[in-house]
Amino acid sequence: MVKAIRVHQLGGPQVLKWEDVELGEPREGEIRIKNKAIGLNFIDIYFRKGVYKAATMPFTPGMEVVGEVTAVGPGLTGRKVGDIVAYAGDRMGSYAEEQILPADKVVPVPPSVDPIIAASIMLKGMTAQYLVRCCFKVEPGHTVLVHAAAGGTGSLLCQWANALGATVIGTVSTKEKAAQAKEDGCHHVIIYTEEDFVSCVNEMTSGKGVEVVYDSVGKNTFEGSLACLKPRGYMVSFGQSSGTPDPVPLSALAPKSLFLTRPSMMQYTSTRDELLETAGEVFANVASGILRVRVNHKYPLSEASQAHADLENRRTTGSIVLIP
Repeated sequence: MVKAIRVHQLGGPQVLKWEDVELGEPREGEIRIKNKAIGLNFIDIYFRKGVYKAATMPFTPGMEVVGEVTAVGPGLTGRKVGDIVAYAGDRMGSYAEEQILPADKVVPVPPSVDPIIAASIMLKGMTAQYLVRCCFKVEPGHTVLVHAAAGGTGSLLCQWANALGATVIGTVSTKEKAAQAKEDGCHHVIIYTEEDFVSCVNEMTSGKGVEVVYDSVGKNTFEGSLACLKPRGYMVSFGQSSGTPDPVPLSALAPKSLFLTRPSMMQYTSTRDELLETAGEVFANVASGILRVRVNHKYPLSEASQAHADLENRRTTGSIVLIP
């Protein structure tokens, strides 16, 4: 038996229960790992609340983890006991002391990257990678708008876009978060609780708009984000922390010939080669200093409910890690 967080009914942070669960041995193609650090992401909240549907009930949340291999399935090669590996993907279950994972979905963690850093950056870092390198390729001379610029993914997006030569505009909710966003590569920061971000972006770009908006906020920012785009601009909606955006008629995109996409990392890392390339670029940028990871909050895994409450109520910045 191992300890894990279980969800028996959908709802607020209080539905996260610390329980004993039975864990078997890895089968063919699988490994068992002892978790060292677990990344907390907003998608965990979506599943807990039922915005996204878990495949089974009850379930163990969590989609990002770094751990040490303790057993390998029969006939498996390429992995051995003692390896430090990382996982980020669509198989939930990382809110646990130990778990079983498909061997072809984990990546080796370089010795130069601390397990806590790796756990905090796998999902968020690979999300940032596909957003700026694949979904819309950020290039020198582009102007980009990043909502929630002081959040875990937002801070990495700002740093990466800046390193690629873009002018970065970020939105945040407080002066403290504005200072962090500046440190993370934002050339301009808008405190959206005090200013209208659409008007600010219009002024900052001399009425031209931005090439791309990276929007993880959703309902509260969606229409404004569309208004910030220049003709043929890209609206990249990759989250909905404020709620699901209202439906948009296709005709709303026509006046500026806008592109709208709702991407998922899983479709950008669906092959083994894509996964290794994406994770490899993230770890390389951490090692070189292009990405500075802010693990500003650590909680015992047993206190995951408090971590969820703090994230939902905007009491956090940067990345959050749960420690078994």
